[in-house]
Amino acid sequence: MSENLIGTELKPPTKSLHRLAVLAVCLVWPLIWVGGLVTTYDAGMAVPDWPATYGYNLFLYPYKTWIYGPFDLLIEHGHRLLGAVVGLVAIGIVVAAKVREPRRWVFWLAIGILAAVISQGLLGGMRVLLGDRTLAMIHGCFGPAVFSLCVVCAVVTSSIWSRASSVPAASLPKIKRSWLFYGGGILAISYLQLVLGAQLRHVQPTTSPGYFTLIVAIHVMTAFGLWILTGLLYVGIRRCGDLTLSRPGGALIGLVGVQIALGTGTWVVNYGWPAFLQSFPGANGFLIEAKGFTESIIVTAHVATGSLILAVATLTLLRMARVRRCQSQITLAANLG
Repeated sequence: MSENLIGTELKPPTKSLHRLAVLAVCLVWPLIWVGGLVTTYDAGMAVPDWPATYGYNLFLYPYKTWIYGPFDLLIEHGHRLLGAVVGLVAIGIVVAAKVREPRRWVFWLAIGILAAVISQGLLGGMRVLLGDRTLAMIHGCFGPAVFSLCVVCAVVTSSIWSRASSVPAASLPKIKRSWLFYGGGILAISYLQLVLGAQLRHVQPTTSPGYFTLIVAIHVMTAFGLWILTGLLYVGIRRCGDLTLSRPGGALIGLVGVQIALGTGTWVVNYGWPAFLQSFPGANGFLIEAKGFTESIIVTAHVATGSLILAVATLTLLRMARVRRCQSQITLAANLG
């Protein structure tokens, strides 16, 4: 089968809306990166007021003060500015959906994205004003969900999505129900992993060592279970021969593998080499360095890659569900005709 789901489009996709959705995806992932750095460097309180920055309007704060100032201030204020830009793009998505998009549910999806972005901003602001670690954890968990919503909008406004409905049923990839089950499981477990990771990054003072160890054990075992699921899904969808399905499926295997490696690195830079890896060259002389640049990049990359896995899982599941639904509708119409 060809690389894409080729066919005559029933309705031209709304390019302006799709481009804004893709722009939102491209902005939110760096926003998660910077937010991860804020947590890694404990810079969440580098600016004590909100929504102002030391009394200044967010956009009018002297650039030399934060660009050439302390690194904590740079990433915290930069995080706020990037979040504001995402908010403006979200408003643009709503306007484009209202003006150009004929599907009513897509407009409500755009409203949902804007509401999610505003809610995420409020969570971040309340975390600063109240200095609450629980709010910081919720803020960290909700960000990837916003990212996935933007991915949903980008997928459903793409040309691949619109073309699927005009392809003959015999030419569509045969999507099995078990593949949807695997895709849904990958999506759910990916988000569970983010929640577990947030609990480890925002450890509460009352957390017992036993509970912390339990969360770590579940986090590790679930990671390998997720890796197995991605392999099972890829083996299935690879047979259909459509690269728009098999490529993201293959990417999931690689991303989870990278994530496991980054998770191991995160443990090492935070707690040292585990006992079963003490024979690794350099393990005995390893020194934990708080807020070292390389160490911080490893930890933050682990956070950002988790969100990317969730986003790719969302894309893969949506495309499979779309093809299966179109196949069912075309077959039903043929039988009725």
